[in-house]
Amino acid sequence: MNFILQRFSDNRDCTLGLLFKKITDGNGERLHFSAYSLEDEYRGIKQMKETRIPAGFYELALQLIETDKTKAYRIKYPWFKNHIEITKVANFKGVYIHIGNVDEDTDGCLLLGDTANNNNVGVGEITTSTVAFKRFYSEVHEALEKGTKVFLEIRDEK
Repeated sequence: MNFILQRFSDNRDCTLGLLFKKITDGNGERLHFSAYSLEDEYRGIKQMKETRIPAGFYELALQLIETDKTKAYRIKYPWFKNHIEITKVANFKGVYIHIGNVDEDTDGCLLLGDTANNNNVGVGEITTSTVAFKRFYSEVHEALEKGTKVFLEIRDEK
């Protein structure tokens, strides 16, 4: 299972992107829109809780360590089991895909939502994050539990 995150707008405070699922079938390869994304801004060197994930190719994995955030999510969302981690982000662990709507929610991670505003006009924001995340989470969590490899390719807006 493969996903592509195509970033399209960085206003020096946050970055908006489009998340696509790569589908290969009898008609060839195509991209299916999954959600909008919101991340922190670009910086040459990733800083904890302040910058977006470097462009690249990453494997997704279930984070099986019980963190305070994991416990809080389990209480708030009965369907939630474990975070989905973006692995092998250089010099970082615990980079997740999770729920949130604004830059302050990212903590250097990737947020998903069903709508997005124009972050060049106002504050970068996505909405309906819980709905978009649950849809993504259900599919990916199930695949990872079954042992299916899941990858995320992150492409910069350039």
